[in-house]
Amino acid sequence: MKQNKYDEDAFFQNYSKMERSVRGLDAAGEWHELQTLLPDLKDKRVLDLGCGFGWHCRYAREQQANSVIGIDLSEKMLQRARELTTDPQIEYRQMAVEDIHFEQNQFDVVVSSLALHYIEHLHDVYRKIHHCLVSGGTFVLSVEHPIFTARAEQDWHYGAQGEKLHWPVDHYHEEGQRIANFLNHDVVKYHRTMAAYLNELIRAGFVIEQMAESRPSLEMIEQVPGMSDENRRPMFLMIAAIKG
Repeated sequence: MKQNKYDEDAFFQNYSKMERSVRGLDAAGEWHELQTLLPDLKDKRVLDLGCGFGWHCRYAREQQANSVIGIDLSEKMLQRARELTTDPQIEYRQMAVEDIHFEQNQFDVVVSSLALHYIEHLHDVYRKIHHCLVSGGTFVLSVEHPIFTARAEQDWHYGAQGEKLHWPVDHYHEEGQRIANFLNHDVVKYHRTMAAYLNELIRAGFVIEQMAESRPSLEMIEQVPGMSDENRRPMFLMIAAIKG
């Protein structure tokens, strides 16, 4: 049974109140970097894996993508995505990322934002993405950074006065399941090393084009209290890869 926390009422309500859930990409601290990894989307057929509220789907159409399919396991997420979308060239489908079965060469670009660290067997998903991309097509993904996922606690080490002393990293090479607290709920995530993310892409037939490790923009540092601490460790890992 695949994890579907977002259809649990309390979890969904908490998620819906997050700044990035309300304001979309402008409130996503990694967006200014993830955006630079995306190819020209004009006239492209785009697949969004784990589309959530559909922010990336709508962005793709704003960039004149020909068509967009967004998939997500959560009925509640897709309901909100449809409420926010009036574009007939965007189609939302309810399914797990692990269950995708698209035609060969069906898409020019595949995007997945902060979904793949919930996947246990990522190599199978990489293989399916490679299959449905055209030759030379682009796969852009973001996940929680391995430095962030190594410990299930996913939190700072604090001093006696509650000050953030440092971000601890432990059990880094012990890949696998982590039970993390997110939005006051236990959530299953999967930790992988940086090497694992890259090597699994290479084994699936991709060529790594570019990488980024998240850091906040100057604008966010100025506007959001405590955001400067995000420069002390990366929270997200972003990769752009090409189907060879």
